[in-house]
Formats: sequence, C-alpha cells, structure tokens
Amino acid sequence: MNSRSGFGSRVSCYEALALHPAFHSRHTASLCIVESSFVSECRSLKKLQRCACVVHSKASRHDQSAVDIRKPASNKSLEFTSFPNVQFSNTHCYGSDLKVFRVTRLTSKLSLNESRSRLKPTLRARSLRKISQESITCRSPDPATNGSILGKANSASSRNSSDILSFVEKSRTEPGAVASLTVEDVRTSKQAVQSNFKEKSSENPSSRWKVQTENPLEREAWQLLRDAVVDYCGSPVGTIAANDPTETNPLNYDQVFIRDFVPSAIAFLLKGESEIVRNFILYTLQLQSWEKTVDCYNPGQGLMPASFKVRTVPLEGDDSNATEEILDADFGEAAIGRVAPVDSGLWWIILLRAYGKCTGDLTLQERVDVQTGMKMILKLCLADGFDMFPTLLVTDGSCMIDRRMGIHGHPLEIQALFYSALRCAREMIIVEDGALDLLRALNSRLSALSFHIREYYWVDMRKLNEIYRYKTEEYSHDAVNKFNIYPEQVSPWLVRWMPDQGGYLIGNLQPAHMDFRFFSLGNLWAIVSSLATREQAEAILDLIEAKWTDFVGNMPFKICFPALQDEEWSIITGSDPKNTPWSYHNGGAWPTLVWQFTVACIKLGRPELAQKALEVAEKRISRDRWPEYYDTRTARFIGKQARLYQTWSISGYLVAKMLLADPEAAKILTFEEDLALLEACSCSLDANPRRKRKRKIKSTRVIV
Repeated sequence: MNSRSGFGSRVSCYEALALHPAFHSRHTASLCIVESSFVSECRSLKKLQRCACVVHSKASRHDQSAVDIRKPASNKSLEFTSFPNVQFSNTHCYGSDLKVFRVTRLTSKLSLNESRSRLKPTLRARSLRKISQESITCRSPDPATNGSILGKANSASSRNSSDILSFVEKSRTEPGAVASLTVEDVRTSKQAVQSNFKEKSSENPSSRWKVQTENPLEREAWQLLRDAVVDYCGSPVGTIAANDPTETNPLNYDQVFIRDFVPSAIAFLLKGESEIVRNFILYTLQLQSWEKTVDCYNPGQGLMPASFKVRTVPLEGDDSNATEEILDADFGEAAIGRVAPVDSGLWWIILLRAYGKCTGDLTLQERVDVQTGMKMILKLCLADGFDMFPTLLVTDGSCMIDRRMGIHGHPLEIQALFYSALRCAREMIIVEDGALDLLRALNSRLSALSFHIREYYWVDMRKLNEIYRYKTEEYSHDAVNKFNIYPEQVSPWLVRWMPDQGGYLIGNLQPAHMDFRFFSLGNLWAIVSSLATREQAEAILDLIEAKWTDFVGNMPFKICFPALQDEEWSIITGSDPKNTPWSYHNGGAWPTLVWQFTVACIKLGRPELAQKALEVAEKRISRDRWPEYYDTRTARFIGKQARLYQTWSISGYLVAKMLLADPEAAKILTFEEDLALLEACSCSLDANPRRKRKRKIKSTRVIV
C-alpha cells in the first residue's frame, strides 16, 4: 500500500474523469503517470475510441482541448502529442511551485451529458494496475498547435528538479525534440518538492499545526485510521464507518458516511495530508448531481448522499473478466426509515471551508462546480415553505440521531449546523450578479435564525421561572408566551437538576412543545459557530462542568440528557430495542463528541475542561477497542450493539489531541461574533414584547 503523505497523489495511479456538469469550466489536478498497458487496454474497449488528457490554465480558462496519447512501436514508452488551443492550468501543488496535471479519459461516442444520463446513480471509472518502472517519452508540440504538454516547473532545490525544468523547456522551445523522463525522476523530484515545501512551511497554515510528538495511543489510533481508508481508482476518498475485523455482518458500516468522515478529514488536514479530503469533497460533489428516486418520487436537487460505497463490478459488454470500480451512493433510500440526510450537505460546506483555511488553497472552493454545488445545497435549505419560523423543518432521524427519537420539527442539532453552514457559505460564495439574491436571502436568514435560537431556545433558572408563570391562550401580537407553552411541561427532573449557574439551548421548539432534553452536538456547535452569545456559551460550559458526572462520567460524551424511560420511551421511540434508556441515541455516551467539545472549550479559553475529558477517555478507550458508544447512565459498559474500532471514535480522539497541542488550529472551524448580525439581533431583543403593535389603517376622506 502506498503511503498517504500530505503531498500525496500517488504517482502510480490513474485518476478518473469527473463527470460533473461544470467539470470543464475549471479543474485542478494532481500528479499522475500513465502506464503503457493503459492504451492497449483502452483500445480493447468498444466504448472508448481514444484516450485523452485534459488540461486547464489560468491564462486561458475558456478554451477546451485535449492531448492525444498514442502507443508507439515500443511497449516501453508513450508518445504525447498536443492538439490546437490546448488549455493549461497552474495547479497549486501543495504549496510548491511545481505545476502538474491530471490524466483523464474521454469518450468520443457519447457527450458528457449523454454519458451522465445513461448511468445509474453511481460514479463509474476504470480501475488500472499500478505502473511498472518504465519511462515516458514526451514529444514536443508542433509549432501549429500553439501549446505544450507540461507546464513550466520551477524548482531549484535539487538536481532532479532542474532536470525536469530543462526537459520541459527543451520540449517547449525545440519542436520535434524528444526528451525522456523516468518515473524515478518524477518521484525524486516529488521528494525534492516536499523538502522545499517544508522549508516554506510558513506559507501553508496546516504545516504549523502538525503535532510533532505522538504517544503510543496516538500511534495506534493513526494506524487504525489509515487502515480504515477507502481507495477509489487508486486514490483515497474517505474512511469507512467501522473496521472491526471480527464482524461478519458489517451492514452499512463498511460505507463512507459524510458526517462520520468529518473528524477523519479534520485529523488528516491537521496532519498535513489534504489529498484525501480534497478527493472526498470532489467525489461527493459529483454524486450530488445524480437523479434520486424513492418510490417514484425525486427529492430536491442539491441533496447530498448520506454515504457511499466503493464496489468492484464486472465491466458490461466485456468477456475478458475485466472489472470496474463504482461509487454506489445512498441518499436515504436504503437507510432505516428511508429518511433523507439533511445534515450531509451542511457538513460538506463546513468541511469545504475548513479545507481552505487549513491548507491555504482557496482554488477548490472557487471552482465553478464547487460553487454550483454549494448554491444547490443552500437553495434547497432556503426554499420557501409553509413554516413561520427561520429554523429548518426536518423529520425524525435526519441527522446524527438517525432513528426515531422525537426530534422531528426544529431540532437544535440541525439549526446549529444550518447556521454554521450559512456562515461558511457567506465567506466562500463568489460575489457576482447571479449570486446577489442568494446572498441577500442568506444574510436575512442568518439574522432571523440567530435571534430565534438565542431568544426562544435558551433556558436557565431565570427562564424556567418565567415559563413557570406563563399565561396561556394569548391571542394578540404582543403575547409573551408566543408558542403557547403550558407551564406543566416543565418537568420535575429539570427543576431539581438545573443548577443556579449555567444554562443551555433546549433540543426542540414547536407550538405548545418545548423539548427540554440537552442535546450535546447542538449545544457544542452553537458555541463553535457563535450561534449562542458569549454569555450563553460560557453558561453551557458552566453547566457541563457542574454536571460532569452526567455528561462525562466514565467516558465522554453523552449524546443527550436525560434518557427517555418507561412509557415516554415506549411512545416516543416506538419501543425501539436499540434506543433503550441510557443506550445508543437515548442517553448513550459517544467518544467521537470529544473533538467537538474540545473545539468549544478552546474557543472559550477553557481547554482544561477538554483535557480533563480526554484523560477520562484515554483510560479505557483503547482497551475497549474503540467502541462506537457506551451504555448506562455513567457510561460504564460498552454499548450492547456498539461496533468496535469505530472510525469516528478514533479520529475524534486524534483531533482532540492535536487541537489541544495547538489551539490555534481550532480556528479552521470556529466563528467569532458577527457584528452585523449582533446589531440586528439587538434591535429585536431591545423591542418591548408588550408594546402595542398597531396596524396601519389608511385614512379615508369623506366628501359631503
């Protein structure tokens, strides 16, 4: 297995053509070498009449062209001949000055749109064998072509880099000349570029965030995380949900989930290994564009899949036992309850921003296809409906809690991720005429959502006392009890449990219903994204510290508190045998949440709380074989149905360790208070709720 370094495109691997509608607009690439058997293999395919290499350029982004690859008489080399109007691209090669290109395959019989329309909801690409140690012969272009094959390579750090530069310049300036470049030359040059990159580490933010020392537990975690990496056509594209070697029935735990991969992606970014994150972002974006059908109904455009799986299937119409790899996506049509994953698109936007901030490479988010995909997600979330509130209305099981747990409506977790994704998108969307309406809608929703959550979801002892004295059945524009909440909803457990200092954001709010359960992900991400005010954020951590046994106990971190029990459990969960009291989503402890707790603590300047929780986890998580979740009120037992070697339990621990070692790295995820939004919220909060709102009546003049 090839090593996955931060500079890591694998030089011996073939990259598949990205079948996205906006693929040909702007496309960056990574280093790739083509083997001679590639051409002969393609010749045997009826669907492919030629092979081509597409390249793009900052200097000429509007031209389209290809470079024909022809097999010469010798099997030891390939000849490259450029076509007219070739478009070249300066690909940002991980902070260095070396420019490289991606080799892709095009069909001549089918157009791009025709190819997409004939395919099922899978992303198909040809699997190729690893390259042998053979040379590649490049023929310089004919003068009439006005192009060249390779971009200028600038590297003065080693002799091999200078050789490549000389080779390229010779190809550009001497028509008909032939220069030979071996794979070993390319690999040696790549090492030189990596060395040069490390010397310029100050230019790449992620290089400042690498943790230099690792304890045995971290080394074990990194090995397990790398073992969980999934390859697609030779490139890493994600990590499977769980990698338990003793499990005979993996169900869907052998798939790459978008939400599960986020902590893995952050770990790889902080480690300086950004290739897998970039691949994940682009391949899931390509899956977004496929048509989805559930019982003859098509969900809205822009929906991101919950997960995908790499499958190897026989090649259709080929009798030589050839196989191909496909990406098989699940948009919820195969999930429990057939629920669409609302949080997948939100996490995708959050990860896209983190990638840009960590690597310093903003070209990914500026690509036309990425901008288009991001706008599709936003339009799906901002679509007009019947709801009167700025919160996002979803069904049960549409987020991390993907089973029936009574969170349908406006759950806090979705609202916190929604707010964070909107703020991320506002930073990344390119301001142009076509995006102005979307930006206006985005800003308006941010302001309204911020006010709504801070004003109506917040509870502490003062607010509980206010709710206890609520008058009901108020019919007026200046009602105090706007949602007609009955005081009897304040449960006795909450009155006994709530400390004098501290507070939190409730789990859900609907007409005549307040879900007073504490949902950890929603509260923690409200701190990270500044959805909660500074005072509210501090109060949330105060509450966690005061109720440490309830939230952390023997393993961090409770997914929600308290658990549904007895008749309430039976009615709300439908007597779900997996969500029994203090298990799984119903009050179970999930080690992966420790990384989000760490980000929240670092943002508020209280990393000692995160360190304390991490020390609790380190006592037993490795001995327990990195389980998915823990049972009982104090998390003493491994979950009775928990998968072992759960990937996001492993990556969550690694992210927490790296962030505590370098707290500045948390800025790739956090937001500070937005003054414009704060001003808008202040105007609403300062308004007297009992002030008479008189309707404006048009004056009429009666002429007698």
